[in-house]
Amino acid sequence: MNFRNRVCQVLHDEHFATIALMERLEQAVARHRNGPPDAKDQIVAQLMADLAIGIEGELARHFAFEEDELFSYLDAADDRAIGAHLREEHAMIRPLGTALVKVIGDIRAHGCNAARWDEFRRFGRELSERLVAHAQKEEMALLPMLDEIMDPEREAQLYEKYAETI
Repeated sequence: MNFRNRVCQVLHDEHFATIALMERLEQAVARHRNGPPDAKDQIVAQLMADLAIGIEGELARHFAFEEDELFSYLDAADDRAIGAHLREEHAMIRPLGTALVKVIGDIRAHGCNAARWDEFRRFGRELSERLVAHAQKEEMALLPMLDEIMDPEREAQLYEKYAETI
């Protein structure tokens, strides 16, 4: 999908990058369902690095921008419901991401044993389910709404502000 609004387009692109990352997570979990991977498995090591970066940096920045700028923009336009709902989902997703990043740190520091891998799979699956569903909601509701109602001047201001965080 292409949006006229550059803010919406950037968020759309980030949603699809996040969904692709979650697909990689799900594939790794499925591939190693009978036990932990070898600690030297390059695919798993790269996935964990990408997850840690994506969760700690990208996800935090993306959520903060939505909450601080976009949801408040909708609040000012008297459309509080969608922002409130998505904010609640952010509150459920953040702790899962934090927990997964902690497990990734433990695996990197101490290796990938059965207990750590089970934790990784548990947090990873729940994060993936919630995050993919959340991104899809934003794709179907939030971004089209913003693309429709946001005036060009406000879009330019927000785009510049978001670009500074990247």
